[in-house]
Order: sequence, then structure tokens, then C-alpha cells
Amino acid sequence: QVQLQESGPGLVKPSQTLSLTCTVSGGSITTNYYFWSWIRQPPGKGLEWMGAVASGGSTYYSPSLESRTSISRDTSKNQFTLQLTSVTPEDTAVYYCARSAAFPVRVDREFYDSWGQGAQVTVSS
Repeated sequence: QVQLQESGPGLVKPSQTLSLTCTVSGGSITTNYYFWSWIRQPPGKGLEWMGAVASGGSTYYSPSLESRTSISRDTSKNQFTLQLTSVTPEDTAVYYCARSAAFPVRVDREFYDSWGQGAQVTVSS
């Protein structure tokens, strides 16, 4: 069974870049035809899909975050990475990586077959 684990700094200063890595075990991120997403949940709010990288390497982003978001992958390490630039306190959230077997048109948990435990990231000076 595939397992995902987020890692990265828990505290980021405003205007800096947030960087998180999702390490995948039990399956390859290049296996057809999966999508590997980043999803976040700000305190007191719902889940927000940020973007994804497909098994073939194509990337997709939420229009509301596209200008600040970059997702890349390292197939040799079976990892994919999120970078979010120019962060503000509104970017404070629990950040999740997740896998889906179809293009991520929904953000509810049931749509994704595997989730990481989540990484709390706080944006504060």
C-alpha cells in the first residue's frame, strides 16, 4: 500500500518561500495514471486543492494560486515538492500530499486513495 509523508519547515516568515516535500513509499510516482496533489486546510476552513503533478510529469495548478505555486518531482527519490512564494499569514495551514487515480476535480477526502498525515506550516515573523 502506498504511503505518503510530508516534510519541511513548520515556520516560514512572510514574503519568503514555503517549500514542502512529499516522500512516497510502496509505489512509484511514475506509475500510470495517477495524480499527486498538494492540498491545504487553513484553520477553521475547508480543504483547498493547490496543484498536482501527473505520473507522466505534467503539472496542474489552481488558478487562484498558480502565480505563486510550483510543483516539481524527483523520480530518483520518489518525491514531489511544493513551492509557494511570497507567503502571507493567510497561507498558514496544514498541508497535505495525496494521490488520486483520476484528475483531481474534487477536493473531498474520498476522492483520493492515499493521504499523507499533513504538515502544519505557520507563516509568521
